[in-house]
Parts: sequence; structure tokens; C-alpha cells
Amino acid sequence: MKQKTISRAVEVIGIGLHKGEPVKLRLEPLNEDSGIIFYRSDIALSIPLDINNVIDTRMATVIGSEKGSISTIEHFLSAIYAYGIDNIRVIVDSSEMPAMDGSAISYCILLNEAGIKEQSKNKKILKIKKEVIVKDGEKFVKLKPSSKPIFDFKIDFSHPVIGSQKYKFNFNKLSFINEIARARTFGFAKDIQYLQSQGLALGASLNNAIGLDDHKILNPEGLRFENEFVRHKILDAMGDLRISQYNVLGEYQAFAGSHKLNYELNKKVFSDSKNYEIIEIKTEDFFFEMERAYSL
Repeated sequence: MKQKTISRAVEVIGIGLHKGEPVKLRLEPLNEDSGIIFYRSDIALSIPLDINNVIDTRMATVIGSEKGSISTIEHFLSAIYAYGIDNIRVIVDSSEMPAMDGSAISYCILLNEAGIKEQSKNKKILKIKKEVIVKDGEKFVKLKPSSKPIFDFKIDFSHPVIGSQKYKFNFNKLSFINEIARARTFGFAKDIQYLQSQGLALGASLNNAIGLDDHKILNPEGLRFENEFVRHKILDAMGDLRISQYNVLGEYQAFAGSHKLNYELNKKVFSDSKNYEIIEIKTEDFFFEMERAYSL
């Protein structure tokens, strides 16, 4: 199983969630072992994807430094995770990724347009060897050993439309596209109104999120899945785990997980070398399930 990049550069323009302004996104291929490099073209700043470069997790996952940052990268990274891309340059001319439709499907379409190119060096993955858990009251996220990549998520909201939802996702690329990628982010109208009064979420609309008041969904088209809310949480988790720089061989489980808890889980995994192993995939037969997962 080899490392992957994209075959050619592609571009798209979308609205940023917070500024509400157009953001130009350009994806470019990179050589083997380059990793994922974000670049702010407006301030000429490179930000490698790395746990140590995460600077905020309150409303989205944000990477950067005092020199500049890029926010809301998790939806894009979930598509990168699903397509098994190891090396790519991500160029934006703003401090945020374009919101697109609030899911990852537009990024999947963009990657399909770019094409996926297999490279010469072997792929490396993060194999979970011991169970690692992070808790916040009843909330938790954890990773445990598994022969397949699995995401098992449960949420419980005191809202008549959401309520309690759970979904177990046995990962492969095709299933991601069909079951997870189209699940949109969601927000409550009263929260959006407050954020916009503070100069945030200026680009938020029913075109890039599921909106809810106290009783119902505000989107006239309704939901894409009956349990779209928990599916989107899996999408977020996949993107957040990709910040480790690797795709993960293990089972992720969560109850009411968040960007903050996912970030702390990443840090805790790498805090002890007994928790994990970085494996270079050389023997295709041994990792048949992984190869199959990323090629379907």
C-alpha cells in the first residue's frame, strides 16, 4: 500500500463560515513524505498539519500560530482521511476554509476532479495498541485496538428533532461517500444570532448548515439522513483524528465527543509510546482490509 497525493492541481471558491466572504481554495500535489501542508497565500504563511499546531478547538479545529491561522479544517480533513491522501498542499487566501455545504461531499467531488495518484514510497499508519480514553463528565472519546478502522458515536440532545442518536461506521472509502460525507453541520438559530452579533458566523446560512429553532428544522428540504446529526459527528471525528498526521487503525468510540476532546485524545495517544505504533505498510496481504478500505 503506497502513499498518495492528487494527480493535478484544482481550485474552488466558497464562502467562509465566520467572515462570510469568498475564500479561494487550491489543492496541489506534493512529493512523498511531505505530509499535509496548509498555506495562507494572503500572508505567505505555511502551517504543517501537526497536533502541535492546533491553537483552538472551541467552535472548530484551528491550526496556526501567532503569525496566522486557518480554521474549520475538519470537514476537508475527513475527506483527506477517506481518500487516504498522505501528501498535499492546501492553499487558502483567508483565515478559514470555505464552508461549502457544511459537509465533506464538495471536498470529495474536488478530490475526484483532481484524481488520486499513487506514489512510490510505502504508506504509514497509526496502529492503536492500547485503549486510550479522555473524559469530561459523562462525555468521552476513546481509541482502542482493532483490526479494522471503526467509528462508533452516540449523541444525546434535549431537542425534539435530535434526541438520542447512535451510529457505528465500519470505514471504507465508498461507505464514507455514501453514509458520512453528505452529513451537514448543524446549529441553533439563537446561537447563530448571538455569534453574528459578535461578528462571527457571518457566513452561516441554511445553505451550509442544518438550522434548528427550539422545536423544528428550519431547512425547507429537511434532512439528508434521519440521523444526520450523529453522522456529522463521525465526519468531524475523522477530520480531527487526521491531525495526528496518519490514518488510524483502531476503533474510535465517543459519547457527546467534541473537537476539544478529540484534540486531547490525539495528545494522549502520543504521550506514551506504548499506546501506538507507526507502521509502514509493506505486506499487502497482512493489511488487505486497510487496502480495501481506501480503494473502494
